[in-house]
Amino acid sequence: MFPDGFQTDRLALRPIAAGDAQLIFDGYAQDPDVTRFLTWRPHRSLEDTNAYIQHCTRAASSRTYVLIRRHDEALIGAFDLRQERPHGLGCGYVLARSAWGQGLMTEALREVSRWALLQPGIWRIGDCCDVENRASARVMEKAGMTFEGVARRWAIHPNISAEPRDCFIYAKVK
Repeated sequence: MFPDGFQTDRLALRPIAAGDAQLIFDGYAQDPDVTRFLTWRPHRSLEDTNAYIQHCTRAASSRTYVLIRRHDEALIGAFDLRQERPHGLGCGYVLARSAWGQGLMTEALREVSRWALLQPGIWRIGDCCDVENRASARVMEKAGMTFEGVARRWAIHPNISAEPRDCFIYAKVK
């Protein structure tokens, strides 16, 4: 169901592969600022990154793409697209600190959302973010997603707390 990739003006998204481990580890997976609001802890070793990639490539109901900046072919992040219900998709993303503030994740999310809502039977694509993660909320807003509310005690972000935290819910529908 998921495409082999996406293209935007500045990015190419392609499926994650075992050969990406070192670039992911060096580029963002060990950075505590990048992983602060994620559902996984910073990687401590290349073994952690390899395990993450194996998990991604084995998942049947999702596909993880790496973000490649087209002008220099740098691997700068990842984007997860998952079937959450028969008529809807969920997504998640991470971006290297060196690529923050350039509109790249908004560009990727906008393209993936466009593709998703062109698919027959897909009526919704959405995501959530921790209520303190204003940057991610802004990405979803700029990509055309609508704020739907706050889900109380929705997700555990282990780099902040061991308890579930409140999250903003965003979606785009057709």
